[in-house]
Amino acid sequence: MPPPDSPSPNGLRAHRSFMRLWWSRLWSGASSQMLMLAIGWRMYELTGSAWDLGLVGLFQFVPALLLALPGGQMADQRHRGRIISVCQMVVTGVAITLLAAHALGADSRTLLLGVSLVLGGVRAFQMPAQQALTPLLVPGELLPRAMAFSASGVQAAVIGGPALGGALFALDAGVVYASCVLLSGTASALMARVRYQHLAPRREPPSLDTLLAGVRFIFSRKPVLGAISLDLFAVLLGGAVALLPIFAKDILHTGPWGLGLLRSAPAVGALAMSLWLTRRPPARRIGRTLLVAVGVFGLCMVVFGLSRSFWLSLAALAVSGAADMVSVVIRQTLVQLETPDAMRGRVSAVNAIFIGASNQLGEFESGATAALLGPVGAAVLGGVGTLAVAVGWVWLFPALARRDRMDERRSA
Repeated sequence: MPPPDSPSPNGLRAHRSFMRLWWSRLWSGASSQMLMLAIGWRMYELTGSAWDLGLVGLFQFVPALLLALPGGQMADQRHRGRIISVCQMVVTGVAITLLAAHALGADSRTLLLGVSLVLGGVRAFQMPAQQALTPLLVPGELLPRAMAFSASGVQAAVIGGPALGGALFALDAGVVYASCVLLSGTASALMARVRYQHLAPRREPPSLDTLLAGVRFIFSRKPVLGAISLDLFAVLLGGAVALLPIFAKDILHTGPWGLGLLRSAPAVGALAMSLWLTRRPPARRIGRTLLVAVGVFGLCMVVFGLSRSFWLSLAALAVSGAADMVSVVIRQTLVQLETPDAMRGRVSAVNAIFIGASNQLGEFESGATAALLGPVGAAVLGGVGTLAVAVGWVWLFPALARRDRMDERRSA
């Protein structure tokens, strides 16, 4: 149900708590991007080791994976807005710690790895609460538009955060840390003002049974299982973005500036599509639209792999980002509408595990395949595999493929 401070269901801006969540995600997303850029750059300055750079990512991934299910259970038991606010306060504390260490000349490899662990743990609790909160802040008919608008803020942070962080780091690392303190603190304050009708459920003691409730629910609902597993396999097979440095240098023969454009192209396409979907969200034949979007993503990977033109490759990546955004909005909306509110946190946690695992394994799959077939073969094979997944899901999950509306109960 919409929050008590929502005067009208006619537009997203009328729902003040949703807009506070949106601005909070924008500022916290930009802060996280800047913070990770600064940590990675500082780690390389201190150690000059590519292995240590890899450890920064690993130290974030492991706690995010191990704590995801407890984070999902907490999101189903506690006030989700307060969980997010506390998580953003912890990020603010991390930025303050790094700022103080930088000012005292006490930053070190151990400190950077330690704060990476903390940031990974924060993500495990913040992501499920964040995903499960939106359906409580807008009415059901506005949820697809809200998901698209939320995605536009995330993409804006992904594009703008590293650019701003790089510019500020050129001045001094302390300027980046201080900016992160300001942004994360503002995000936390905004989340503290999010209001919705929170009915505390009956508290269940943590157990393996309650932790795995989200997994059981997903496997009992074919549309939800189809939507989540579709993303898992599509990202797993279509991870050619991990090979961009090879394509930029050896195939497209461009420099670091070209690599930067190639890396930003999917996010630019995704941002443009999210803004379009905010005004024109998919309403009918959403199952077919979802599978076609995944197929277009796979086709773009094939074009990218075969292209020898920098501008064609850039266009293929931009279109792939736009197609992926269509898939993201439909999948996230469908999963939220199909899941009872009492289970949304745990289902979102499982979804977050799938997304994290597919991103990490997708990069590994692309690297391993490239070692055997070369980068072109890896990209083309991954794109063809994604196309095959889109076609195969028509037979494996016919109810998902035939799905007409987001909320079939409401349309009935």
